[in-house]
Amino acid sequence: MGLACGIVGLPNVGKSTIFNAITAAGAASANYPFCTIEPNVGVVDVPDERLEVIHRYITTDRIVPASVKIVDIAGLVAGASKGEGLGNKFLGNIKECDAILHVVRCFSKGDIIHVSGSVDPQRDIEIIELELQLVDLETVEKALDRVSRKARAGEKDAAVQKPALEKAKALLERGDSLRAAPWTKIEHEALDPLFLITMKPVLYVANVGDDDLEGQGDLARVVRAHAAKTGAEVVPLCGDIEGELSSMPREDRAGFLADLGLSEPGLNRLIRKVYDLLGLQSFFTAGKIEIRAWTIHKGDVAPVAAGKIHTDFEKNFIRAEVYSVEDLVAHGSEAAVKAAGKMRVEGRDYVMREGDIAHFLIGK
Repeated sequence: MGLACGIVGLPNVGKSTIFNAITAAGAASANYPFCTIEPNVGVVDVPDERLEVIHRYITTDRIVPASVKIVDIAGLVAGASKGEGLGNKFLGNIKECDAILHVVRCFSKGDIIHVSGSVDPQRDIEIIELELQLVDLETVEKALDRVSRKARAGEKDAAVQKPALEKAKALLERGDSLRAAPWTKIEHEALDPLFLITMKPVLYVANVGDDDLEGQGDLARVVRAHAAKTGAEVVPLCGDIEGELSSMPREDRAGFLADLGLSEPGLNRLIRKVYDLLGLQSFFTAGKIEIRAWTIHKGDVAPVAAGKIHTDFEKNFIRAEVYSVEDLVAHGSEAAVKAAGKMRVEGRDYVMREGDIAHFLIGK
C-alpha cells in the first residue's frame, strides 16, 4: 500500500524539522519563511516491535517493515490559494496524500521567527484551513459548472453528481471543511475523483517546547480543543528533541528517552495515530527469505491481503494458513504452532486480524 501523508502548516512552525526527524531525509530547515521551496519527500519505516519478536523464532535473510511516504509542503500563508507565498505551487502534492499532518507551533521560547509576528495556534490553524477550503471551493465550482451543463443535456451520471457538488460548495462557502460532514456512498463516488483536500482526514501535530513534552500547556490545549470540536486527533511532538533523537546512535536512544520521562519516540505515536486515522492494520508474512509487515484496511478479507503481495494473488487465492504472533511466542516455532492446532486454514471470506502471520496458497 502506497500510504502517504502530507505535512502542512505556516512557515517556521517546525514542519521541516519534524520531517527531518521522522524521515532522516535531511530536508532544509532554517529560521526564515519559505525555507522549503520544493516539496521534500521521504519514506519512513513503520516502527513495529513484532517484527523482531517473529525473528526470534523464525530465521530469515532480511526484515522488511511497512513504510509511509511523508511529503513536506512549502509553508502556506494567508492568500496561498490565490498565489501568495510559495505554498500554492505545491497544493497539488497534498491532493495525492491519504492524510494531512497539520503542524501547529505550540512553543514560545527561543528566537524562531513567526510569520504572523506572534504565536497563536487557533489563528494559525484557521489560516491554513481557510486556504485549503478555498482551494477545494475552486475545484468544486469548476466541477459543478461542468456537471451542470451535462445534467442539462440529460446525462444521468451528471444528474446524480450535481447534488453532491452543490452540498460540498455550500459547506465550503460556509467555511466548513468537508471531512466534518456526513456523506453517502453515492456522494463519495461523486467527490472522490476530485481528491478534495478538506475531505482528507487530518491529524494535528502540536510542535511543543521541551518544557511541555506531553502537550498539556496552554498553547497545546488550544490545539486539543480545536481538534476535539472537529472530531480530529492531536499528537504532541517536540521537533528539536525528535531531531536530536534521530541523529544519535540507536543504542543511546532508550537512555535519552528515559531521561526525558518518555517511553518511546514521538514517531511511534504519530504513526499509530495515522494508522487509526485511516483505519489501517498490519499483517505479516514470515519465511527464510524475509519477514515482512504489510498494511491493509481493517475489515479486509484474506484475498485482498494476498493481493498486497502481488495483484495476481487476489484473483488466484485458494486459502490462507493463519496464526498470531502470540501463538508463535507461546509455542516457540511455526511447526509447534501447527502441531498445537493453532494454525488455522481460512477461506476467501476470512477477515484479517491485526497482527496475523499468514501463508497464502495461490492457484495458477
